[in-house]
Amino acid sequence: MDGFDLHFPLWNREEGRATLTCDKHMASSSSSSSPAPLQTTMLLGSPSFPNAIAWSQDNLLAVATTHFVTILRPDMPHGPRGIIKISPIEPFLSGFVERKDLISGCLLPISLYRDDKPVVQSISWSPLGIALNSGCLLAVCTSEGHVKVYRPPFCDFCSEWIEVVNVSERLFEYLQCTEFQGTGTSLDFSKRNASDEIDSVAKPKKKSLKTVPENHTLPVISADQYATRSAMLSSIVVSWSPLLHDIHATVSLLAVGGKSGKISLWRFYAPDCYTIEGGKIPSAVKFVGFLEAHNSWVTTISWLSFSVNSSNPQILLATGSSDGSVKVWLGDYHKLIKSTEVDQNVFILLKEVITVNVVPVSVLSVTVHVQCSSKMLLAIGKGSGSFEIWLCDISSKEFNKLGSYDAHDYIVTGLAWAFGGRCLYSCSQDNLVRSWILRDRCLEEVPVHMPHNNNSSSASNDVYDSCLGAAVSPGNLVVATVHCFDVEKLNRMYEGRVLRAAIDYHWIGGLHVDICLNRPVPFYTEEHSGLAEKDLTNWGSNIIWSLNQYQCLDRPLVLLDIILALLDFKVSMPRYVEHLLIKWISLSFPGFHTDLPSEKTLLQVSSSLSGVPSRMLHLLNIICRRVMLAQLDADEITRISSEVQNTKGECCSMDEQVTKWIAILGSSERELRERLVGFSFCASQTSKSRPGATPFQTGHWYPVGLAQMEQWIALNNDHVRGELKSIASEVTNEKRCSALESCSYCSASVPFESPEFGLCQGKTSGSGSNDKRHKLSRCAVSMKVCPSIPLWFCVCCHRVAFRLAPDPLFGMSSFQFDSDFVTKSLSRAVSSKPLCPYCGILLQRRQPDFLVSPLPV
Repeated sequence: MDGFDLHFPLWNREEGRATLTCDKHMASSSSSSSPAPLQTTMLLGSPSFPNAIAWSQDNLLAVATTHFVTILRPDMPHGPRGIIKISPIEPFLSGFVERKDLISGCLLPISLYRDDKPVVQSISWSPLGIALNSGCLLAVCTSEGHVKVYRPPFCDFCSEWIEVVNVSERLFEYLQCTEFQGTGTSLDFSKRNASDEIDSVAKPKKKSLKTVPENHTLPVISADQYATRSAMLSSIVVSWSPLLHDIHATVSLLAVGGKSGKISLWRFYAPDCYTIEGGKIPSAVKFVGFLEAHNSWVTTISWLSFSVNSSNPQILLATGSSDGSVKVWLGDYHKLIKSTEVDQNVFILLKEVITVNVVPVSVLSVTVHVQCSSKMLLAIGKGSGSFEIWLCDISSKEFNKLGSYDAHDYIVTGLAWAFGGRCLYSCSQDNLVRSWILRDRCLEEVPVHMPHNNNSSSASNDVYDSCLGAAVSPGNLVVATVHCFDVEKLNRMYEGRVLRAAIDYHWIGGLHVDICLNRPVPFYTEEHSGLAEKDLTNWGSNIIWSLNQYQCLDRPLVLLDIILALLDFKVSMPRYVEHLLIKWISLSFPGFHTDLPSEKTLLQVSSSLSGVPSRMLHLLNIICRRVMLAQLDADEITRISSEVQNTKGECCSMDEQVTKWIAILGSSERELRERLVGFSFCASQTSKSRPGATPFQTGHWYPVGLAQMEQWIALNNDHVRGELKSIASEVTNEKRCSALESCSYCSASVPFESPEFGLCQGKTSGSGSNDKRHKLSRCAVSMKVCPSIPLWFCVCCHRVAFRLAPDPLFGMSSFQFDSDFVTKSLSRAVSSKPLCPYCGILLQRRQPDFLVSPLPV
């Protein structure tokens, strides 16, 4: 049913039922403050617990819906979906109790438990770079207390996600090794080797845990011991930490909170080599240990990293409990990466923000304060429907309560910060979604722009029963909320049989959140646009702010919400969009000025890119392709770009506006190509001069395709800068790979004519003519003809690669190479991330249309 083209039920007030609309097109919105509303997504299962929706760093949404997890793309409400099925699991056998103890108070909840259909209780996305394809892993906790981690089926061609590791089973194995001696007391890991020995690897799927042999005698334990062991094995909530780096490893910690009040910590290592071919490559996972956080159930966990001082990064952990207490912990950054045990020096209690009380804590949300990178904003949602806001100065360890708000009538099920802590969204089981702006250390409520204004694919709030979570998009322009249907208000014959919940999307880019640009400028307002000047100014400021957030290299380039907003504005206000982007260029690019006319700014872009950081060039390329040239496909852009270059910026067959932006795109991509070629030649020269260096050393990048790069320089001799020619000429021809390549289909030679593709010469027939010539893709990194293997694919520029670009390329601030820079870059034993050298987005294996795959742009 997930693949059916079901539209949102339309509320019929006369009949008292909701009926499905048969309209195939989404009607345009009459709202004058936002782009056209995003279409609501239907779900076939209903959430049961708070924080039921999560937005990944590669732009996928996961929703915890009863007995399965639904994974989907927000821009394709009726498109393909991934799924994770939840099945009952045999309970862990930790010991036997006397029959008379079954009626004791501590064992009654366990002995009376009869739920044979577990539901999803908690989900959490890992940061990018932990999965084998550099994507995100998804941790899932069920109502039975079991936790598993799954990866996307990027090489399996199925909709069901693949289990990576059974965390609960690993925890049980560890506790068996220690004979549950950690029960009730802190474990002394220095006396045990279990935490070092238990490394998880990908295992084949199986129906249940391994059974205990009949001749194996489990100990007879007391009722209290059994209840304590059961609590240690019963998980409630999962949460991934941001990526933690040092010169030796990149890791992410999975925190699993349980009924015992303890949090188990699991260290997941980023792969040494990313792949899209699958295979039995183990996932490196280590059990780190326990953190005794609370004396009751751990109900919510949230991580936050601080990088005020790059030499001393910090990691924070906020935890909430069913006993009403909230604590903030400061972790030892480097020990969490390296240590094999957890002691009191790894996590230090900074503050018990809220002490034990009768109101349980349901959700937590933390973010770095946008105006002070050493301060944290902490939002605490409670079972009573209220939430609190705290401002925490980590450097001085000062905690100040900004206020308490009785915002809802029932439990708070979701809290989500946006715009660097300037905006907060709250939702509740009372089905209310409320928006708040933080001004002068106080929250002010602002109206939520609902997505169903004159939209035939939307419904009235009357058909909703509750809201179970909220998530903000990577670009901070959209908030998604998941709602359960009141089935009694649906047509029981049709919708009531299959529909259980829905995801609503709310545009929030038009909010006035007091964003201050470095050089504020007025935004162009187009006549008859239907939008107020104030709304356009808010949208322009917020979009520029969102784009500027991606100047941070640790932030993955996921701009789909920004692109969708710009495309919608472009339909009715093309001049406004171009004016906004020119203002972004003049404000954000070094050496540009805001007082220049628009035409002069665009001319300066094409000729002044050598001093622009690579990250800004990637953003510019994405905007050019996905917004300003969205009507052209990748092949058309390549063809027209070649014509523009050959005619020195003039192309009579195309519109002047299109030609202008293609020229900008061509200049930007040529600048990035020259940086890649220059780094490759420098790396080759440096590696030969280093004693004992081996080109295929694990974790080190080495250049490939130098002969093809040399030919590219010769073909573009008039356009390539002299500095690059000088670098290439210094590299000797010793042991240079041959430039001759052959076709993988007919074995004919393939001359180098373009860095994008190659045409083979074709076999000569008996009549002396050549057979059909094959068009072959060239690697976007090495320029070599791609072999017949699964290739990395860029969804933005549609280039492919079998080699990965060097990491230092993406951090370059300008075209400048020196021996110290290259030597330092090559000495770091880090794996190259699968990023497109021209767009900067994550490369992936191309998937068929019937399978869900990430779309960052």
